[in-house]
Amino acid sequence: MKKTSVILLLFLTLSIFAEIKIGVLLPLTGGISAFGDWTKKGIELAYKQKGTVLGEKITLVYADTRSEKTEAANAMARLIDKEKVVAVIGEIASSNSMAAAEIAEARKVPQVAVTSTNPLVTQGKKFVSRVCFIDPLQGTALAEFAAKNLKAKKVTIFVDIEQDYSVGLTNYFVERFEKKYKGQVLKVQYKSGDQEFSAQISQALAFGSDVIMMTGYYNEIALAAQQARAMGYKGYIIAGDGADAPELIKIGGQAVEGLYFTTHYVPEAATSKLAKDFVDAFKKEFDTLPAMNAALGYDAYMLVVDAINRAKSKDPVKINTAIRATKGFQGVSGSITIDANGNAIKDVIIVKVDKGQFRFETRIEPKDLQ
Repeated sequence: MKKTSVILLLFLTLSIFAEIKIGVLLPLTGGISAFGDWTKKGIELAYKQKGTVLGEKITLVYADTRSEKTEAANAMARLIDKEKVVAVIGEIASSNSMAAAEIAEARKVPQVAVTSTNPLVTQGKKFVSRVCFIDPLQGTALAEFAAKNLKAKKVTIFVDIEQDYSVGLTNYFVERFEKKYKGQVLKVQYKSGDQEFSAQISQALAFGSDVIMMTGYYNEIALAAQQARAMGYKGYIIAGDGADAPELIKIGGQAVEGLYFTTHYVPEAATSKLAKDFVDAFKKEFDTLPAMNAALGYDAYMLVVDAINRAKSKDPVKINTAIRATKGFQGVSGSITIDANGNAIKDVIIVKVDKGQFRFETRIEPKDLQ
């Protein structure tokens, strides 16, 4: 009897302290910290709703990349080597995810990027996946929208030469716009953190641009839009999903009115019960509507937990196999299927800034971009 009691007490003690650690790699400080903050909110809501798996408590371990490539790699190493996480959610920016991916791949621990759209993030990798569409789809969709909906003939593209995301998105847009629609493109360069864009805007004006396309992130997009309008530019401004943060409007104000951008999610397009419930829960928790990163952060967490459950194991290799086998996972951002390369097959949503709000404009399906 005494021996049985000791064994039972030991079992209960182990159960109390049993945990499954999931790493979260985000830019919580630095140039794109708003993206990190929104993603964290989405993950925290998901964790609140589903905080256990395989009968054990989930522990989230956060690591701040400071919006930098080097720190992203260092933080990934700490999460895996020191914290012993079984999977990692993140990062946001493609360049940062790519730096971290080298560590995840070498350690054989699954990494699920949130909004990293550059194809190179998963290319040749077996342990890196994502819950977002990729730039070939996004860039092609932007080209289709610019040519068909905006009737654009001349586009000036602002390229952030420090961001793989920006360079890749630019290339895919140009390939579609020039080859299919015989449009003309002028590329002008800038760097992350730049605040002065008058030289590039002057070139865009001289080129006779119908459209200015920004392929970087919300800070520079907002500032460039302000300066373009101040210098007399009257045409359209479009962007990729790097524009999708409420800070775009906070910084850009009236200058970003009418701006179009591609994105993965907008609350207005929520049609399923799951998506509507997420909007309601998020608003109740944070007293605001969810931004795109919040929705994808939520989906990334839920997908990883679902994979752990399907794997019936805490073994990172088995969890990764389950992630790569994901088919028709119902997320708040839509149905997610992970293909053989770790990429999510999803629709592209076009949003317009209208009266200080992000409004759903149209949806473009992958089959429409063949």
